[in-house]
Amino acid sequence: MIKDHLEDAAAQDAPAGGGVDDSAQRVATKLLCGNVLLQAGLSQLLSGTCFDLAGSASNEPDLCIVDATGHFQQTLELIRDAKAQHPAARVVAISHEFDVQAVQSAVAAGVDSFCLATSAHQVLIRTFELTMLGERILPASLMRQILAQELSSAGAGEVIPLADHRTPDPKVSKLSPRETVILQSLMGGDPNKVIARKLDITEATIKVHVKAILRKIGVANRTQAAMWATGNLRDVGPTAGNFQELRRMS
Repeated sequence: MIKDHLEDAAAQDAPAGGGVDDSAQRVATKLLCGNVLLQAGLSQLLSGTCFDLAGSASNEPDLCIVDATGHFQQTLELIRDAKAQHPAARVVAISHEFDVQAVQSAVAAGVDSFCLATSAHQVLIRTFELTMLGERILPASLMRQILAQELSSAGAGEVIPLADHRTPDPKVSKLSPRETVILQSLMGGDPNKVIARKLDITEATIKVHVKAILRKIGVANRTQAAMWATGNLRDVGPTAGNFQELRRMS
């Protein structure tokens, strides 16, 4: 649970590059939590990220994180009130479990994404990031429930089309093999010096490649590049073979 990740969340959840990226866009974030432990865990988890809890006090929040662990009807009212006050804000609901009917009602009330309170802190942060990029995120356990219902209603002989295979961003083709590997490393949170050591090139050369990557994929900083890579390079991960091949090419 979130409690289990408090000790290492601050150390491991810094933006790609090893520290808070001053150029990263701050996301004014509002917690709507009745569970004191959950609120404390989320506050600690978001410390040092682009999700700014203090910013929501003076600005319209960009993201509302809703505690959905309590009474369901009260949670729905909380969500409706939040959307009425902040119609442009994205909403993520967090609970210990979700069922299909509850999710349908929550979506109708204004929830964009759902995440389990038992998720690893990296999963929670990625859920918030992808939600701010316009994605709708569901836990794998909930997806299995939905697919099981679809298969049951359609019958064993029918094929259920899956909408999970999105067309890749055309900007992927602009990246060279080396830039792709570097971008995968950014997605994993590696700082420049670590990437340079893996590729056996200078840190200054890595900085040049990173600038080229940001320009090619149309983002402003490393954090946004890592978020873009999560959605577009998720099927390919950096491997020892990638780095060895690029070393031979150097």
